[in-house]
Amino acid sequence: MTPVAEEPRPATPYGTPEAPRIAVRGEAHLEVDPEIARIVITVMARGTDRRTALDDLTHRNAIALDLVKTYGEAVERVETGAFSISPELTKHGRGERIRAYHGRVHTTAELTDFTALGELTTQLADLDLTRVDGPFWALRPGSPAHRQARQQAVREAVQRAREYAEALGTTLAALVELADIGAENAQQFAAPGSSRMRNPGYARAAEDTTAAPLDLEPQRQHVYAHINARFTMAPPQL
Repeated sequence: MTPVAEEPRPATPYGTPEAPRIAVRGEAHLEVDPEIARIVITVMARGTDRRTALDDLTHRNAIALDLVKTYGEAVERVETGAFSISPELTKHGRGERIRAYHGRVHTTAELTDFTALGELTTQLADLDLTRVDGPFWALRPGSPAHRQARQQAVREAVQRAREYAEALGTTLAALVELADIGAENAQQFAAPGSSRMRNPGYARAAEDTTAAPLDLEPQRQHVYAHINARFTMAPPQL
């Protein structure tokens, strides 16, 4: 008879009496200042025919972009998103009659100089048929704050395991495993990301004066890190 191969048994996470294991969780929570702020600019136009709406939209979009570019290095990135121009049909009468055309252009601006942010936001909101959403505060993907949180989570895991070992009158021997929580099943634990303040602005103010800059306070960002760690320790004398 052909011998039947035994199925591999899963490794036990408990260790042995000669090398007991300690499994702990390390956590970290940092509160840091944001590094960037994003605003979304929506320029709109409306006309009785398609060409008029398109010309007005092009003109207003150019004014908004020129205003953003005057802030130089304070604006790190400008990206144009969606563009649309669509007809508005009449609600009454037979057939498909077009009443007007509506056009929109969405542009995202990313700023690193928060001093200029309030002034730029106010001036954009003061333009005709221009809407501003934001700011959306955030950290850069490679921000040092993420590394600091991960390192702090590891240090907390080591300290917690050491305290368990000391409670048993022994010491840690070796690190067996260190893993992000969810690394085995590819789950991601995202920290609360960017937050925003909404500031819509439609049309210019009735008075032909420059609006006072908004006083915008950067919102602190929360960075989290969670890890699992397993250690072996010297056999305690129970």
